[in-house]
Amino acid sequence: MSRTDHYIFDYVKLILFYAGDTANIRDVIDEIINKDRNIMHYIGFWPRLAATIIDSVILLVITIPLLIAIYGWGYIDDERFIVGTYDFLLSWVFPLVATIAFWFYKQATPGKMVLKLIIVDAKTGGKPSLQQYILRYLGYFISFLALGIGYLWIIWDPKKQGWHDKLAGTVVINPENQQNALGSAPD
Repeated sequence: MSRTDHYIFDYVKLILFYAGDTANIRDVIDEIINKDRNIMHYIGFWPRLAATIIDSVILLVITIPLLIAIYGWGYIDDERFIVGTYDFLLSWVFPLVATIAFWFYKQATPGKMVLKLIIVDAKTGGKPSLQQYILRYLGYFISFLALGIGYLWIIWDPKKQGWHDKLAGTVVINPENQQNALGSAPD
């Protein structure tokens, strides 16, 4: 059922059940409008994958030249998981700190910002806490270690949450698409 169908259904219900009682009609109209203000329009798998690809390219453009400058071209062919301290710092610590910092200050990484997406608390729609962001980042590893199923979960979850979102209590939305019944941006 489309959003418009929901409105029509609500207004028909309003007329059928409250015909003649103007006080109740006003209350129900206010309820319908306020209910719609709280609806979050969740972002699905493909836009989130595109944001991840953008973020990955940015990280690679920053880290690979630095790692090659430090370790030489042999770094590319090295089979070790972690080549040295600088590799660990640039490949593991820097992405963690950068990602959580972007989430904390902008509610999005550069890829999400390009697509005008933000991360919000699933219950309140407000800015998540630092603890939620840290849990969300750790949840990435859980989602990945389960053969990526935690990321694919976004496809069929009603709130489009991956396991990392569920663990942290977050959702991804486009704030520009949050519209109320009157067609304006939410308060």
